[in-house]
Amino acid sequence: PPAPPFICPDEEGNVFILNQQRGKFVVLVFYPRDETPGCTEQLCELRDHWETIRAREAIVVGINPGGAASHRAFRRRHKLPFPLLVDDSRRVARLYRSARLLVRRTVYLIDPKGVIRFSARGKPSIEELMAALDAAGAPRPAAQAKAS
Repeated sequence: PPAPPFICPDEEGNVFILNQQRGKFVVLVFYPRDETPGCTEQLCELRDHWETIRAREAIVVGINPGGAASHRAFRRRHKLPFPLLVDDSRRVARLYRSARLLVRRTVYLIDPKGVIRFSARGKPSIEELMAALDAAGAPRPAAQAKAS
């Protein structure tokens, strides 16, 4: 299905427009709260695999209803190399069926044409994410392609 378009500010006030990401794979990560054990583990795992993800022509975007100050502190503390979007009204979470009392931990992979190619509740493994990128036709770095 097509990914619902949205516009949302990040922790620095920069505007993220999903439709302007065409041509790239987007890993959209809904997570309940900053600085909770599960959220920290999930986003730090994506940080630790950032170069591999970027080499696949993908970007990562975290999103939850937390405020910009909380996101800035969380991003700095854990050295996250990707933006954290402020969905304070939970509008984006509702568009992606990730809104409950807390935002439901959900990961979406959106392809360069704006189509959702993978979605998983909870915390899919990096291997699952890489397999989803493979299935969606994401390029593989030369060293990785030779190793397979």
